[in-house]
Amino acid sequence: MNYNHPAGNDGTATIRVVCAVVFVAFSLLWLYFFQADVLTVAQHVLSDGQTSYHRLVGAVLITLLLLMLQAGVGALTRLTGYAHALTFFPSMLVLAFLSSAGPNIDRHFSIGRWIWLLPLLLTVWGGGVWTARNLQLSEPRGSSPFARGSWVNVLTLCLMMLGVTLAANTNAVFHYRAHAEVALKHGRFDEALRVGNRSLETDSTLMMLRMYALSRQGLLGERLFEYPLVTTSRAMLPTDGSVRFMLYPADSLYRHLGAIPQRAMHPMDYLKALQHSGLATAAAADYLLCGYLIDKDLDAFARSVGRYYAINDSLPRHYREALVLYTHRRSHPSVVYHDAILDVDYRDLQQLEAKYASPDERRCKVMESYANSYWYYYEYVRTPPAAHPLPLPKGGE
Repeated sequence: MNYNHPAGNDGTATIRVVCAVVFVAFSLLWLYFFQADVLTVAQHVLSDGQTSYHRLVGAVLITLLLLMLQAGVGALTRLTGYAHALTFFPSMLVLAFLSSAGPNIDRHFSIGRWIWLLPLLLTVWGGGVWTARNLQLSEPRGSSPFARGSWVNVLTLCLMMLGVTLAANTNAVFHYRAHAEVALKHGRFDEALRVGNRSLETDSTLMMLRMYALSRQGLLGERLFEYPLVTTSRAMLPTDGSVRFMLYPADSLYRHLGAIPQRAMHPMDYLKALQHSGLATAAAADYLLCGYLIDKDLDAFARSVGRYYAINDSLPRHYREALVLYTHRRSHPSVVYHDAILDVDYRDLQQLEAKYASPDERRCKVMESYANSYWYYYEYVRTPPAAHPLPLPKGGE
């Protein structure tokens, strides 16, 4: 005769509840806090801009669908007791796949390693399910809510969570870029600038996003060199395809500067053409001047800055630093600029450099005090040579 044991049934129910709570908590937190920006970009790209992703609705909806998948798997496999957590494996696998979008998703979409990893993992899981069904170890009779079976299942779920994080794209710069674009699209320029601002990791696209956020706040010449820069002026704008937006509309950037380019061109050529045509905005002038500074072309900067600004102490900070550097570096400068405070700071910098014979030690010591200055960028940040710009229209600079 068969008997139902209430204690054993209670233990099974406890395991199911504990597993569901752990999975839901992980899925919601993972989707809402870590993957929301990447999923926003991915959905925009894959739908060709026809749909948009909402971080809260998306996190809740995906979690509910994954729970429904788990319920279906549980009904098919009838795994209970110590093996119940295995019913969450397909849901975790879907979560890992959704989290694996890469930074080139807008250029080509491919399932990549999943073409062989997915069947392999499902085969291994199927073997585990078959073994568990044959053993079918149930929670011991009279177990408490926190008995061994619950902890075995939680440990299994934790291993699956680790697998999700390993399979996901956790590239920090890609996440910075996605977060910055989402912030830009919602007009949150301060937030776009806070993303990754304590990290030295960057790339050319993140540089472009930060420049635009600074420009929208009128701070391009004031704060640009507070951020790590790794390339030349070619990365300032998406005019030649070397950098690009995935979510934010590029036309909004071009309207901010004055006009949409009619063909692919180097950003500096585009900015000079805007100046020549009379369509350039004040923001375009700052982009042009910062382009000269990024390329370390102090002579072109000195020739141009007076066209857009009065040469006095009201200049943005990096422009004043560049002019002080230019004045000290040139025997016959075309523009002579002195600032009582910056002149003293520059002399202090030279004295600090003279104390250290080792280039690496000198760089580290200068970085401690001058990392946010144009002087540090000019002397110590190594960038590739700037591409030679195309000839200017007559009358253009």
